[in-house]
This record gives sequence, structure tokens and C-alpha cells, in this order.
Amino acid sequence: MSDIAPNTTITTVLSVAGFDPSGGAGLLADIKTFEANGVYGMGVVTALTFQNDKEFDGVKWIPVDDIIQQISVLLRRCSIKYIKIGLIESYEVLLKIIEFLKEQIVNPVIVFDPIIKASAGFKFHNNANQFVSLLQHVYCITPNIPEAEWILQSSDLNDQLEQLSEQVNIYLKGGHSDNETVTDLLYTADHTYAFANERLPYGTKHGSGCVLSASLTAQLAMGHDLPTAAENANAYTYRFLGSSTTLLGTHQSYAS
Repeated sequence: MSDIAPNTTITTVLSVAGFDPSGGAGLLADIKTFEANGVYGMGVVTALTFQNDKEFDGVKWIPVDDIIQQISVLLRRCSIKYIKIGLIESYEVLLKIIEFLKEQIVNPVIVFDPIIKASAGFKFHNNANQFVSLLQHVYCITPNIPEAEWILQSSDLNDQLEQLSEQVNIYLKGGHSDNETVTDLLYTADHTYAFANERLPYGTKHGSGCVLSASLTAQLAMGHDLPTAAENANAYTYRFLGSSTTLLGTHQSYAS
């Protein structure tokens, strides 16, 4: 019989995201990432997706009232401040979720991963202007390069991202570049930070964007400032990318 004392100071983080049956992306990937980064993960389902690591057959959206009810019952029991939001049906649904979180939680820290389309090519959203209007309500967004180009309706990103960082922190995932060195960039109102890694030969992973944003959220919940949390999330994701030669990566505990 072990006499190890139970942990009485658990940090809880919430993912509001879609369910991917393969476990590589979405809610399941977020929960794996949260726990590997030292926090307890809770999850609210926004969509049922029909996919594996290579194919995307479709999506069934969860009604927004059901999403909010899932969040509500958790908040009656748990103190939650850090939330990662992933796949969302529409601007209207996202706005209702954010408004509810702000009504129920004092100064929630929301990391929004603006998923525009699944890796297999299924497009979810069409109106970029609506998403831009929401950014002032979240703490950080984590687009990849195509998502940032879609949001800004431009391929000339740097100056526009610097300007946008006056409203919201931006972690730009650089994996879609053609360079041998992959550089992620963190834009804040005061500074731009760069995190560079050598491109891995088998580094493409299903759900890697979800893993990065979930790791960032967990690292913030652990008490790190944003630049440190971003650096740690980058390091964790790089380990995830190199964890296998397949499209599905594995998660290992990360000492923050």
C-alpha cells in the first residue's frame, strides 16, 4: 500500500473543441497535452467530426446551448480561469461562448486556435472580418500561416500582425513555410519573439496546431508569463513532432 499523499493543489484547464475519433487533434489531443504539461484537463465538445489522421468525411455541430450547458456544470464544481477554444461552428457561436465565459469567470484567459479548415481540406468558415472583430475578447490567438493570411486577407503578414498585436497576442505557427528552419513568432504589443527549430524529416503530425495551442494554455495556467509559456509550448510541440514517423504523435510529460 502506497502512502503517497494526494495532490491537493491541482490546476484545471478547459478545452472547448471538436471531437476527433483518431485522438490526434481536437479535444482528445488537448487533454493529452494538458496532462503532459502538468495540469488537469477538462473538455467540452463543440462538434463531432468524422475523420482519421488522413481523411475528413464531415462534421456534426453541437448546438451552442448544449456547449454552454457543458461549461456551466463544470463551473459549478471547478475554478477554471484558463480556456483553450478550438473548432467552432460560426462567429455567432463563438461570440456566445466567449460572452458566457466572461459572465461566469473573472478575467478569463482565453487562447483561441482559429481553425479555418481541417488538414484534409474541409473548410469551416468564410467571413474573416467577423473573426477579427472578436480578437479583442481573447488573450492570444494561435494561427498557422494560411490561417493568418485568411484572417488578414493578405500574404504580407509581418507588418499587419505587428499592428494586430495591439489588440491581441498572436502566436504564429511557422510550419507551413518552405524553410529548412521552422520559425514560430510570438507577437505582443511590446515585442516580437522568435522560436526556431530544424525541420524534422517526419515532423508532419495530425493535430500539431491543437497541441501547440493547448500546451501554451497549460503553460500559462502553470504561472509562466507569455514569452516563457510560448517558448515552453514550442519546445513541447517540437518533441511531439519528433515522437514518431507516422502522422500520429505521442505525448510525454514535460517538466515546466
